[in-house]
Amino acid sequence: MLLYRASLPLSRSTLKYVTGVVRRHRTGLGGKARALPPGSQALMVLVYLRKGETFAELGAGFGVSTTTAWRYVNETVELLAARSPKLAQALRKATEDGLLYLVLDGTLIPIDRVAADRPFYSGKHKKHGMNLQVIAAPDGTVVWVSGALPGATHDLKAARIWGILRALETAGLLVLADKGYNGADEPLLTPYKGKDKPEPQKDANRSHARLRGPGERANAQLKCWRILRKLRCCPHRVGHLAKAIHVLQTREAHAS
Repeated sequence: MLLYRASLPLSRSTLKYVTGVVRRHRTGLGGKARALPPGSQALMVLVYLRKGETFAELGAGFGVSTTTAWRYVNETVELLAARSPKLAQALRKATEDGLLYLVLDGTLIPIDRVAADRPFYSGKHKKHGMNLQVIAAPDGTVVWVSGALPGATHDLKAARIWGILRALETAGLLVLADKGYNGADEPLLTPYKGKDKPEPQKDANRSHARLRGPGERANAQLKCWRILRKLRCCPHRVGHLAKAIHVLQTREAHAS
């Protein structure tokens, strides 16, 4: 096998943060020495999330077995995901930050499944995947990421399952969403549906789209981390991966 050096488009402060998370976890566990120091384990996890490399490639690059790479990555992802804000906490911070409105949008994380796996098949996207609900600030900064549901789940149903509508109503925040959430009523504001709409409704839809557009870029930011472009592991790990990436994305924003 050939080995080569590569760069990772992340800040050193993010690596330092993940290293601290790993080191504190190991200190709490105690026990014998491990195959990699905390810094190398942290770097392995960042490579996995950002570049989407396989566990076999990670193991070869860091000089450990595939099983060890799998164990180290999953352990660290769980630690990072646990630091992702809960919904009520995220909405409270959005209120404290004085955000004028939020944007709610669903996204599909593609997975490696066959036609027989109907619950995972999204008719809207014409592919198998897992549904994530993402709440973003007007500038596209990720505020909160949900867990994952099978791709056949409609966005509005997913929002109800995660208690998003109830939490938004309690927080009293104005929230924009696309036509996939029509029927939710308050607190969501969705575009008018139907053909041959009167001009005032068309103008309202255009204004709605202009305000919602930057916020919907939050999903594209998450998918800059290549592991979310096509998942090869258990589909039910999507939520943990997305929450871990949200934590890291926030650290990167603070570092810049």
